[in-house]
Amino acid sequence: MKVVTVAQMRAIEAASDAAGHTYAAMMERAGRAVAQALMARQDVKKKRVLVLVGPGNNGGDGLVAARYLAQAGAEVACYLTRPRDPQTDENFHRLQELRVFCTDAGADPNLRRLRQLAAGADILIDALLGTGAALPLKGTVAQVLETVGQVLSERAAPRPPEWVRVGGIPEPAPETRPLVVAVDGPSGMDFDTGALDPAALPADLTVTFAYPKRGHFRFPGAAALGELVVADIGTDPALAADVDLEVVTPEMVRDWLPPRPPDAHKGTFGRALIVAGSANYTGAARLAGAAAVRAGAGLVTVALPASIHSAVAATLSEATYLLLPHELGVLAEPAVEVLAEQAGRYDAMLLGPGLTQEKEAAEFLTALLRGRERRPVGFLRAEEPTVQPIPLPPLVVDADGLNLLARTEGWPARLPPGSILTPHPGEMARLMGCSTAEVQADRVEVARQKAREWGHVVVLKGAFTVVAGPDGRTVLEPFANPALATGGTGDVLAGVIVALRAQGLGPWEAAAAGAYLHGLAGELARRRLGPAGVAAGDLLPLIPEAMRLLRPSGRNWG
Repeated sequence: MKVVTVAQMRAIEAASDAAGHTYAAMMERAGRAVAQALMARQDVKKKRVLVLVGPGNNGGDGLVAARYLAQAGAEVACYLTRPRDPQTDENFHRLQELRVFCTDAGADPNLRRLRQLAAGADILIDALLGTGAALPLKGTVAQVLETVGQVLSERAAPRPPEWVRVGGIPEPAPETRPLVVAVDGPSGMDFDTGALDPAALPADLTVTFAYPKRGHFRFPGAAALGELVVADIGTDPALAADVDLEVVTPEMVRDWLPPRPPDAHKGTFGRALIVAGSANYTGAARLAGAAAVRAGAGLVTVALPASIHSAVAATLSEATYLLLPHELGVLAEPAVEVLAEQAGRYDAMLLGPGLTQEKEAAEFLTALLRGRERRPVGFLRAEEPTVQPIPLPPLVVDADGLNLLARTEGWPARLPPGSILTPHPGEMARLMGCSTAEVQADRVEVARQKAREWGHVVVLKGAFTVVAGPDGRTVLEPFANPALATGGTGDVLAGVIVALRAQGLGPWEAAAAGAYLHGLAGELARRRLGPAGVAAGDLLPLIPEAMRLLRPSGRNWG
């Protein structure tokens, strides 16, 4: 699904109107979609609905939604920031025919009526301002939002209970705040940057139209959306053909997932090699290996310092192991010789989780990417040895692998073409030689630019993870989940990606699909356990469940 800027959305709407699908038709479908999305969430019959109506098209969408809700049996009231003429405004005229109560700020100088309506509303629809809002908010719109915000705060304030139960399982507190629905987004949001006016009303449900906007995936605005729903308003998809940013959808991932034929054997699903772990970070090797198993790789081998084999193998019996030379539990340069003999047997390789940034690990990585030295023997021996590159399988680099790369001159050219890099913002800043704030200022453009410059796929982790390829393809993952903000979840993500790469997915598809599966597993974990206390290991059994949810039941995936 495309993600558009405000300018791109305006151009799409203008082209649609010029082609005969008019603004009026788009407004009708938009308002109906708001009402339908709300009614899909709860029964609106006899519910008191307050619609805040602004002066532009966003307000028109709200009027249409009010009509459909009134027809469905809701008790609707509309509060307008300025009067509308029923002689020229068809949507306002049709509301009057339905005898829907409407008033405006001009007839309510002290906003007393607005306070009464907000105090009694079960549902509040914010249709004041859309994508054209200029910040900071001023005038009547700002006054309306501030007044409603005060009322909602008063309604949400806890009252001393008449009696208190001591012990037992707490009962959920009764809901005193109305359900807030935003049309396109909360009024006072910048739909390009995600900036948010202090007066904006955080929504429980946001219904946007045709395509999500870039600001929907940027904070602080993204935190004020609640559930985001994208509604079709009839624009031709061809009008968005030139938009170069998408958000990953379940349908996209379903098409990418590798087939699972009924006559398969373990070799069918690829061999993944995971080079990870150290004495201080045994969990990284275990989590990455277990994730690769759960993501469907047929054979998983964990290559690790020999000294930690027992600790990892005790909790990961499904993998095989390649024991490597080390110095005090940290991989050392002689490990390169062992890997050079074995790497060619694998379909994909993960390098980095838990390696540390010690001198020995740095020497190991440098030697692995440089290749093996070969010294001629005999009387005609050359003065300088030759270097024989090590043919590495398709590569995923994560965690300390990235930190070590950042200290390696000319590292992009040393990696196999089309490698996958999975940095969090701090690691990305080290690779770029800049501050984390510079990375976070425009995550999409940073990932896109560096993927092209480096020639590798970049998975810039965080809320709404960005996946960018060297060819310019760029997607956002639709997840922002505090439950994943804990140590080890990145190791799980890297394991999922290397498993998909081993199963034959291209580097960009493996990265985008792996990040989606990881995010979906995180959503399942949050639903079951809550936003705090989810451990990285909790994601492991949810990875196959996430894949099952994406595959329609009854289909033969051979």
